[in-house]
Order: sequence, then structure tokens, then C-alpha cells
Amino acid sequence: MKTSNLGYPRIGAHRELKRACEKYWSNKISLEDLVEVGKSIRAENWKLQKERGIDLVPSNDFSFYDQVLDTTLMVGAIPDRYKNAKKSSKNILDLYFAMARGLQKDGVDVIAMEMTKWFDTNYHYIVPEFTKDQEFELVSQKIVKEFQEAKHLGIHTKPVLLGPVTYLLLGKEKEEDFHRLDLLPKLIPVYHSILKMLADAGATWIQFDEPMLSTDLSEKEKEAIGKVYNGITEAFSNLKILLAGYFGDYGNNLDTVLNLPVCALHLDLKRGQGQLDQVLESGKLKENTSLSLGVIDGRNVWKNDFESSLRLIQKAKEKLGEERIIISPSCSLLHVPNDLNLEQNEGLLSTEVKDWMAFAKQKLEELQSLKILASNLDYKSQQLFLDNAASMEKRRSSKLIHKPKVKQRMEQLEERDYSRDSSFDQRKVLQEEHLKLPLFPTTTIGSFPQTQEVRRNRSMFKKGALEEQAYVNFLMEKTTDAIGLQEEIGLDVPVHGEFERNDMVEYFGEQLEGFTFTQNGWVQSYGSRCVKPPIVYGDVSRPVPMTVFWTSFAQSLTDKPVKGMLTGPVTILQWSFVRDDQARSVTCEQIALAILDEVLDLEKEGINIIQVDEPAIREGLPLRKKDWEKYLNWAIGAFKLSTSGVKDSTQIHTHMCYSEFNDIIQSIADMDADVITIECSRSQMELLDAFSEFDYPNDIGPGVYDIHSPRVPSKEEIIKLLQKAEHVLPASKLWVNPDCGLKTRGWEETISALKIMVSAAQQMRETVGQPSN
Repeated sequence: MKTSNLGYPRIGAHRELKRACEKYWSNKISLEDLVEVGKSIRAENWKLQKERGIDLVPSNDFSFYDQVLDTTLMVGAIPDRYKNAKKSSKNILDLYFAMARGLQKDGVDVIAMEMTKWFDTNYHYIVPEFTKDQEFELVSQKIVKEFQEAKHLGIHTKPVLLGPVTYLLLGKEKEEDFHRLDLLPKLIPVYHSILKMLADAGATWIQFDEPMLSTDLSEKEKEAIGKVYNGITEAFSNLKILLAGYFGDYGNNLDTVLNLPVCALHLDLKRGQGQLDQVLESGKLKENTSLSLGVIDGRNVWKNDFESSLRLIQKAKEKLGEERIIISPSCSLLHVPNDLNLEQNEGLLSTEVKDWMAFAKQKLEELQSLKILASNLDYKSQQLFLDNAASMEKRRSSKLIHKPKVKQRMEQLEERDYSRDSSFDQRKVLQEEHLKLPLFPTTTIGSFPQTQEVRRNRSMFKKGALEEQAYVNFLMEKTTDAIGLQEEIGLDVPVHGEFERNDMVEYFGEQLEGFTFTQNGWVQSYGSRCVKPPIVYGDVSRPVPMTVFWTSFAQSLTDKPVKGMLTGPVTILQWSFVRDDQARSVTCEQIALAILDEVLDLEKEGINIIQVDEPAIREGLPLRKKDWEKYLNWAIGAFKLSTSGVKDSTQIHTHMCYSEFNDIIQSIADMDADVITIECSRSQMELLDAFSEFDYPNDIGPGVYDIHSPRVPSKEEIIKLLQKAEHVLPASKLWVNPDCGLKTRGWEETISALKIMVSAAQQMRETVGQPSN
């Protein structure tokens, strides 16, 4: 019996990679320094996994930005617009970062590649771009170099490759009249070149990640999987292929994968527990194929229930024998924090709740424990098993989890709690009379730059080095400056800037009952962006107002309507580690009621525009369409529950990040938000087509510039995008705003970009005959 890991967190135990990348981007360290940090993290990860007894340790799971972008660079799928960036780049990493972040330097001005969510996670990947005459060539040998790097340390790793079918399907055609899968014959030779180099370097196991196998695939796509892996195993009989699908079961793709001559097939048994029986009872698993049993949750922080996992392992063992069993996490551990041992603050994370949890390092230990126990016929008498069982029971019976008042309120909900009093058309008339906003009203998505000064003062306050009143005075000063700046720039709907907030989910979780937190529970969201997700362990409620003070203070500084800023229930759910002892839909409704309480308190204080952000609605969509309706019913219902208690004259906004809306546009309309803002700039307003074709009834703010890139857009660029938007939607429906919050940007670029954005909106008003306010 073997243990295998599919991937390990790459940011470092203390976010070393984040800090190194950001210092490199701001020219504070050299390329050599950056490369050395990456090398150090990789070595530490490999050694840790070997010490924890992992038999198949992954390599090439490290990335300076994103594993999909790594693949794009490897196969040379570099869009033509980066030719000048390629010429000006002193090294391949600079070209790589230009593709990820855009570049505006030394006469080169190029936008970043599109970014979107990695399946139904909060990780983002850089979307490959393909043309009809696309050519591929081997450009980066990173995977080979890292295998050799580990080998020099005495660690024989299992290189991880993003499978060619998933890679193509994750991309986008940038021209018409072809399908990206048609490029497979051109792509495969590059993969074969890499495999030959790995074989020559001494690799034995290769892990191919094909998470698209957990989605609904067409017959053409299934045939492509068959051709790829039949071809690879035929050409490289000396390599052992482990094929990994995850984030769900194989569903109607199961026959396809069982027919492949691979050495091992990975099963995600956290998202698709039932598929083990399907595989074992099908009689179709090839005699020389092992099963990788993904029994440890790679996407959540709860300690593994050994009894449940061992039941599955024993079932497979009885059918296949020990030698064909590999024990694994369900997916890469990229999605969980690094090490629970770093959590030493009992004020944040109590000893009782901490005992229920396991981070990446602890999950490695769980793999080894399961291997030991599974090899013992009398495992139920072993101390490893008894300790785990005791921990499971303590959690089940804990009084911290269940709150009768929350459950009682849930039972009293009625159908009318999920809808506004009047239709949007009726509400819009009242809101226009009340708010008196111009055509193409301008606003931002909420946050302003979180400078070093802001972060330093927050840190000092949390550590007790800054008194509360001094901290409040500092925040008041920053909020006052932000309102003054927005009035000077000419924004129609200002925001308070969110200087008091650390993260759009963590900030709310800190003030809700049923949540707990970590000091160092960081996970990568994209590039150098790391988040520290709250942990929902029990019933959720809101004991006191969370945002009313700061929003009301900002409103007292201006006659313009200040927009209240809240995070929606689905996003708080999606971006937290959620309890697994009740349905997610129930937890989501509990959060919705807490947000509703805040919405109503804001309204009482005279806040007439309230934004309830739901960037994660699309992200939470199940990977198979058969499961969509059930999810959308409760997800949209939770948003409506959190917003439907307000008066008709109160304008409800929502914001959604990188999402494809075509297939769920009816559900987006069912949310019945008065205004929806969406990220559109990287797709050049393509996302608006869905709203136009559907005849979306409410107002829309398509993002007019990309905040994830440091470049400042030109006025002409923004006007061009607004004209595209006006071509598909009436001017009376359009708002003007950036793509997302401005938290990660600097003040200089923020001010410049917003001035240009406001000027563009004013020019658009003139073109339709309405003078600017």
C-alpha cells in the first residue's frame, strides 16, 4: 500500500512567495533572489513530505503565479500581443508575469490575459488563448528542472502535469470557426517531448491532472481523452501514469477512464464517495490498474474521520489487494492552509475547535496514519484510531455548535421573506426620484488601497500596540480623506473605502457567531494574493451591527449617497471553510439572516444604496448540470433573503467577479438586484452579450478597467468599452465602475484611473445629450 499527495501549498508557511514576488515586481529584490525563494520553498515542501512518509511526492506543483499559466508557457501558447514584452523581457519570468499581470513599462503597454475561477474553488487561473492557426513549441522545461532539483536532494518525485485535454478546454478560442480541442494533434507532440525528457531524467511516476473528467464531457471530448492516454502509455511504457480527476466523481465519463491503460486512477472520495462501489463492482477496472483513494479532504480543514476512511480503504483492499491501493487526499492540498501548529493564539482559535482540524501538514500525517492502520487487521484497538475516534465524538457533542435561537428563526421563515415588495420597474422610478443620479452614474466596487500604513496600524491595534481610540481616529482620517477625494474626482456614488477591513469575508466572519479564525491559515487566491478564510464551525448569527458606524460616518461627510458595502451569504459561505456536519444550504441561510439584520440597520441609518457582493455565486455552481437547479434554488434564495426586507426606494447592488453568465442568466435575473456590477474589461465586454441576448431587466455596471493589473487605462480605452456596452444595452441601464475593488492597487494609479473613468462617463453623457452633473 502506498501514500500519494497530489500537490502541496506553494506560498510558503509564512507567505514567503507572496512577499518575494511583490518585492521583485517593485524592483526591491533581484531575479536571483526571487528564484532562490522558490527553490527554498520547493525543497522544504519535498523534505517535509518525505519525512511524513509520503511514497509519491509531487513535483511541478510549485508555481510563481499559476499552474495553468505554467502550462501555457511550457507549450509556447504565448499570445501575439506579448511579442514586444518578450523582446523587452530580460528573462522568461518577466514575460510570464506580463501575461499574468499586464505590462506598462519602457514603451510596452499590454493588457493581462483573462483570469477566472479554477472549477468551483476560490483559486483563479490565467485563461489560455488559442487561435485557429495556433502553433505549440516547448518553451519552458520547468517540470524537468524541478524533478532534477528534487533528485539532487535525494527525493524521487512524481512530476505533475496539467492534462492536455483539460488544458485546452480551460482555454478560449480568440477566433471563430474552430474548436480549441481541434488543436490537440499539434499539442500532443510537445507533451511527448516533455515526457521523454522526464523519462530520460529518471522519472517513473507521472501524475496527469484531468479535472475536466468531473464535468459533463461530450463524446468528442471523451474520445480525445482516450486518444491522449492510449498514445502516451503506448509511447512511454517505462512511465507509470497516474490519472487524476477531482472535485467530483467521474459520472458518465467513468467507462472512458476505466478503459484507459493507466497504472493508477485517482478517485475523489470526498466529493464522489459512491464511485468506489461503482468502480469495484463494474468489473471494468484493468487488472494492472491501481486505485488512488482520495479519502482525505483536500479542500476543507476538518480532521479526517479515520473510521469512515478505513471503511473505504478496506473495501478496496478486499477486492484488489494492498499492492493496488494508494491513499491520497481528494485533490491538491493547495486549497488548505499550511500548518495547524502555527496557530498558537487561543483567543482566535480555541483549543477545543483546533482539535477538530487538520491543515496540509497534518493531512500528510493523516495519510501515514491511515496507511499504518489499514495494514493492521485489528486497527480499531490501535491508539491512533482511538484518539481520532475520541476527537470525532467531542466535535459531534460540543455545545459550541448548536444554537436553539438560530434554529428557531430558520423554522419561522416564510415565502414572502424571499422577495421585494414591488417589481424592479416600480422600484427604479422611486429610486431615480430619491437618488437623482445622472446617466452613466459612476462608482467603485467598494475598497480603496490598503497601503502599508493602513496594514501597519491595523496590525499594531490587533497586537495591542495601538490604543483603540487612536486606531479609530486614524480610520476616521482615512475615511474622511477618501470621501473628499471621491468628491474631488467627481464620483457620483462614493464609498467609505473599507480601511477598517482586512478581507471582505474575514471582516464579517470576525463579527458573526459560529465563526473562528486563524493567524496563519493563508491560502492562495491568485498570484501573490492570499486569503485567510474564516472557519464556520457552528450555527451563525449576528450579535451586533458590523458596518453601520463606518458607513454612517462616511455619509455624514457628504451630500452624495454613500454606498453601504456588505459581503453576501453565498460568498461568505464559498470563501470560508464550512462545517461539514450539516447541509451547506442551511449554513448559507443562517448567514443570510445575519446579513439581512445588517442591511436593515443600514437602511434605518439613512443609507439608501447597499451593495451585497456575491462574486462567488457562479463559482459555487456544481460541475455537473444535473445538480445546478438544486444549488441555484438555495443560493439565489439566500441572496434574496438577505436583501428583500428593504423599502422599494432603497437600491440594492451586487457585484460578481470573473464569471461566465450565459448558462445561469435567468438565475442572475432572479436575484432581482437593482444594479449588478460585473468584471468585463479583460473579456473586452464579451460577458455583456449574455445580458443583452437575455434582455436582462435590471441595471448593470460592466467593469471598464482591470484592477488586477497595475496599468492605468486611457480615456479612449474606457470610452471604447462603454460604447461597446451601449451597443448591447440601453444607456439608461448602464453604470460606470472598475472591474473590482481597489484594495490591492496603489493610490497614484487609483486616482489616475478613476479620474479617467469619470471623464469618460462625462463624455458619454454628452454623446447622449445629457449634461454632466
